[in-house]
Amino acid sequence: MQKVGDIINEYKLDDTDKYVSREFQKYAYDLAEELGDMQHKSLYMKLAKETPRGLLDSARSFVKDAQNARSKGRLFMWKLKQLKDESKNKKIK
Repeated sequence: MQKVGDIINEYKLDDTDKYVSREFQKYAYDLAEELGDMQHKSLYMKLAKETPRGLLDSARSFVKDAQNARSKGRLFMWKLKQLKDESKNKKIK
């Protein structure tokens, strides 16, 4: 028979998200990590909170497909701006 403490210690939980309390924060953190742009994670938090998720996902998949990007964060922001402009033009028409 084992002690309960020993059993719990075998299954260490990943506690890296202990300061993340909302879903958009987790999404933004994962996005910043995927883009290799942890310096600007607060920018991604703001974008994840205020920008429609469909636009973010489209820009994210565009960057995933671009293999030889020098700056994935910069490419993401460029594509996101392009997608926002397209959606504004569709609303105007």
